[in-house]
Amino acid sequence: MAAASGTLLSLLGPQGELEAALREAGEAHKEQLVLEYLGKVSGRAGELRVPEFVPELEWLNTEGPLSLHKDLRGKVVVLDFFTYCCINCMHVLPDLHALEHEYSDKDGLVIIGVHSAKFPNEKVLDNIKSAVLRYNITHPVVNDADATMWQDLEVSCWPTLVILGPQGNLLFCIIGEGHKDQLFLFTSLALKFYRERNEITADGIPARLYKDSLAPFPLLFPGKVAVDSAGEILVISDTGHHRILVVKNDGQVLHTIGGPKSGRRDGSFSESSFHSPQGVAIKDNVIYVADTENHLIRKIDLDALTVSTVAGTGSQGNDKEGGAQGEQQPISSPWDVTFGVSGGSEQCVLWVAMAGTHQVWALFLEDGKLPKGSAFPKGTCVRFAGSGNEENRNNSYPHKAGFAQPSGLTVCPEEPWSCLFVADSESSSIRSISLRDGAVKHLVGGERDPMNLFAFGDMDGTGINAKLQHPLGVSWDQNQNALYVADSYNHKIKVVDPKSKRCSTVAGTGKPGNTVGQSFSEAAFNEPGGLCVGGDGRSLFVADTNNHLIKVLDLEAQTVSLFPIMLSGARDVVDSALPAKLHQPKLPKSAPVIQLTPIMAEPSKTVEFLLQLQLPAGSKFTEGAPSFWFLSAADCEWLLKGQTTQGEITSVSVPSRIAVRIPVEAAGLGETVLSIGAFVYFCSGDASACMMKAVSFCQPVCIGTSDSTKCPHSVALTYSF
Repeated sequence: MAAASGTLLSLLGPQGELEAALREAGEAHKEQLVLEYLGKVSGRAGELRVPEFVPELEWLNTEGPLSLHKDLRGKVVVLDFFTYCCINCMHVLPDLHALEHEYSDKDGLVIIGVHSAKFPNEKVLDNIKSAVLRYNITHPVVNDADATMWQDLEVSCWPTLVILGPQGNLLFCIIGEGHKDQLFLFTSLALKFYRERNEITADGIPARLYKDSLAPFPLLFPGKVAVDSAGEILVISDTGHHRILVVKNDGQVLHTIGGPKSGRRDGSFSESSFHSPQGVAIKDNVIYVADTENHLIRKIDLDALTVSTVAGTGSQGNDKEGGAQGEQQPISSPWDVTFGVSGGSEQCVLWVAMAGTHQVWALFLEDGKLPKGSAFPKGTCVRFAGSGNEENRNNSYPHKAGFAQPSGLTVCPEEPWSCLFVADSESSSIRSISLRDGAVKHLVGGERDPMNLFAFGDMDGTGINAKLQHPLGVSWDQNQNALYVADSYNHKIKVVDPKSKRCSTVAGTGKPGNTVGQSFSEAAFNEPGGLCVGGDGRSLFVADTNNHLIKVLDLEAQTVSLFPIMLSGARDVVDSALPAKLHQPKLPKSAPVIQLTPIMAEPSKTVEFLLQLQLPAGSKFTEGAPSFWFLSAADCEWLLKGQTTQGEITSVSVPSRIAVRIPVEAAGLGETVLSIGAFVYFCSGDASACMMKAVSFCQPVCIGTSDSTKCPHSVALTYSF
């Protein structure tokens, strides 16, 4: 990603000569060339000495601020100039992780992420903390919010890697992504060169990882959410947990697929794995997933209970044309997917927001053709729109248009639009691609100059006068002919009228926060990354990414509520005999079971259970981790058919009311057993420790008595943790 201005480390002119020589040299001579170069630049160590970090800078993953010329003296230091929105910066992180695995601070290597923000939202330390956790960054990170170090070294683009010697002297500069071999060559030989000169120290750098201070969450940085056509099933990409959740619209989890660690494996739900999945789309019991950091498109079959790969090789690709069959076609950081039609065939295409190459691609699920383009056989994965240059360029010819990290897609099949809407995050704009002829047009946000990727803000308005900040999600509402937008870095949900091009705020204060149960104007979000309109057209589901929550906007009542996630700690357990059966949460073995006195219940009557739990003194519910209760009836599940069997526990001062209506057809059943379980997430008063506890109440019930005086109206369930 190019910056607005600047020149690059002009004092390292000889590195250009080195790189030219390396391109001509064989492998046997590369080491000698680099060592000779190091001898030259080391003789200029005083001239090439870089300035110290500004003392008041904020640091992460360390015990405190680091001094370049004190704490890091005697180390080879890699400065990674990055900004967390940048897909190119994300592509460098695996190279840095590999380098850290090879060499530690005890070996003389220290990597420091220098976060130099593009957007104002990225200057905020809490937002950088979320990015550090999301991308599993474990090396020190400094918030260079005012770009002090960036300007001192005359850095001009993201990502830039600057390698320093043990006296804080410039050695090498590597610009852009895709230079892993060069990074390893320069770093390893610098360590060798200075170790032979006894200038490397083996003492460690005091570390304190930010992730170690966090409480557990049922969700971790959920990226996207999708709903089936009936509005009964939600699919959530639980990105930070590297898994996909399939959830009933009341919050009951049907399947947990993948996680909690990253991986790349097809197979059954319990065997499969993902790496930071983002976009999801569901139709006809099939889910497609943008498996972003695996550079794959995956298919989840809810009937066969299997996961398979349908596009990508598993390695980041540089191909900007495509045209190969899915699993032979390399792709790069797919960020969103949506079903579409092309060439007149129903559900012919899966459209893919290919953030890594700044394009929109098509994966043909059946034989088909692109608008005014060639025909392709089933399984082909090919570029639809975008030259691959990172820019905000509109054009009647889709291959000549330019995108800047497209991150959200939604299809609008209705005339007169008949298009794909695209959240083009790095140009802070919403664009459209015609499904008739492929023409790429501007809708709202951004700037007329196609090279200006710094035209952002937070302003309602029309067309180019509306301003957004790094939007990541879009969803089309066919009932209202409206386009909803997750304006991520403005922490807002907005709506666009495609006819008038009017963009206006729906919900969010504009500042990061976390409030529910409020009106739209009072609700707060934190970098929402995805959203989808519910099947009824009344609900809007939002992946509130940095709050680790799914929120629901009631578009009629204009209120925001929390979507409960009734999630057990176990991975998905496949029940082949009952594939459609609801999987109840599994209580941990340590959970106490409270045996209750049998009660009598009369058919057609309701028994109310009053659940009253007591937390340890000073404790409080874990923010963002909903506690919940659930009901089951061993061997008599039909007793609970059509009834509410799960719910959220919102208070310990007011009992949770759980109503069970005994069906008439249970008159001759005799005795059965109801189980009332509860999962509670809470933290100590100082938040130094957070935990999950569970309890189960075992309630024998005798059904069929005619003596109503013996049938209780309510039963108290009490327990202290």
